[in-house]
Amino acid sequence: MHEHDPRAYHFALSSSHGAAPLLTSDDGELSGADGAGHQKSDPLPWIRVAEPGVPYFMTETGEPWTPIGQNDAISWDELAGLFRRRDLPGVEAHLRYLVDHGVTCLRLMLEYAQVRHRYIERPLGQFVPAMVRLWDDLFGLCGKVGLRILLTPFDTFWMWLHWRHHPYNQRNGGPLANPSRFLLDEAVRGAIKNRLTFAVERWGGSGVLFGWDLWNEIHPAHAEGCADGFLPFIADLSQHVRALETKLYGRSHPQTVSLFGPELVWRPHLPLAEPIFRHPDLDFATIHIYAEGTIDDPRNTVDPAIAMGRIVRESLAAIHDGRPFLDTEHGPIHSFKDRHVTLPEPFDDEYFRHLQWAHLASGGAGGGMRWPNRHPHRLSNGMRAAQRSLAGFLPLIDWHRFRRRNLSEEVDVEVPGVRAFACGDADQAVVWCLRTDALAANGQVRHDAPPVSGRLSLPCLRTGRYAVTAWNTEAGHPRGTNTAIAHASAGLQVVLPPLITDVALAIRRI
Repeated sequence: MHEHDPRAYHFALSSSHGAAPLLTSDDGELSGADGAGHQKSDPLPWIRVAEPGVPYFMTETGEPWTPIGQNDAISWDELAGLFRRRDLPGVEAHLRYLVDHGVTCLRLMLEYAQVRHRYIERPLGQFVPAMVRLWDDLFGLCGKVGLRILLTPFDTFWMWLHWRHHPYNQRNGGPLANPSRFLLDEAVRGAIKNRLTFAVERWGGSGVLFGWDLWNEIHPAHAEGCADGFLPFIADLSQHVRALETKLYGRSHPQTVSLFGPELVWRPHLPLAEPIFRHPDLDFATIHIYAEGTIDDPRNTVDPAIAMGRIVRESLAAIHDGRPFLDTEHGPIHSFKDRHVTLPEPFDDEYFRHLQWAHLASGGAGGGMRWPNRHPHRLSNGMRAAQRSLAGFLPLIDWHRFRRRNLSEEVDVEVPGVRAFACGDADQAVVWCLRTDALAANGQVRHDAPPVSGRLSLPCLRTGRYAVTAWNTEAGHPRGTNTAIAHASAGLQVVLPPLITDVALAIRRI
């Protein structure tokens, strides 16, 4: 890396715009495209932000849509069968399994540079037929099963570590000697736009594409240690993609740019918040939530949830126009990558479940998107069950009109040893209550602790009668529905069901 904080970039150090895209020869016919080389359309409606000030998503046909999923990679074992069509039926079966467990979205990088045979361009400007066919097949399979993709054009982490192999390196015929100028070099900017043009023209007409993460973990290291150019860099890519999509398809997919979240703490002197949370060209905001010492290296399953809730609240406060916010990477990165520890599965399942409910109840869209950080690189069956539970809870809230704000500090929990994560507006609320006083020696919440009960008060809801549905997050089913009355002077008083570990509450005005 180039003269920057050695903790940055996942602790990596410590451990030709307008040109016609070319396909390299020698790999045979490409399938799944029309005669012009564009991906055939699929029946999935496009995703858009719900309404101005409603920080969630919906389909263009008016159905609520929530991103539930995780990060995946085209070289990891569950998608590896796509390459050279080694096992398309196996990949399709896996995608169906995901949909059956409530998964709606995968976050993927157009190339994954950890290995040397997954570059989509090689050499620069020449698109490898085997990789194009891989993406044709993946878009086709996702359209078939009803799954969407959040797509980012570069794997910036492995690109940096394996720069000597990257097609944009001067040694390999590219324009750049050192990746420290990746965001600054005009020739590279043209090459980036050329790659995005190819992707928009080939797959941008598909409803499988949820949205664009235009740049994965934008970082000062790619701009000679400076962040002053982030705003115009993002504007250039955003406007290029949006104009091209609008020209070709009459509308555009949602856009964001991601940031490695700890950089906001490590580099408070740099202007990072404005381009990430408030850029006028972006539709939703995202960071990668790897809080040091809790989420990145968990010793229990409670402290990471508290960190997730705090960071979501801080992020929502940094957004001034009500756009959606979601975590698009989290997980035990320091434990796995630097300490070479794969968390015990029961512990990891609970840690995962706690993080997703803290994210949703604090006001994030969906449950956040785990980077697996397991060996092998896949989510466990318990994590899939947790995703299905979250999906089952979602219909209890009317997301079309939920203008939530974070209420985690405003809610009053009259039960010692219980932490509440909450968001709401005048008519609805989501609350998740977690026991913090019953940790076992292994860092998990005890299931044999005596239950506690009591009340909580929500201040935001207007006077009226409310349905309060309690949800068993582990089993994935409701525990029952009661009614409660909100009064102007005291807000809504809710009697919690007997609580051993945790419970989620969906609250709606009747």
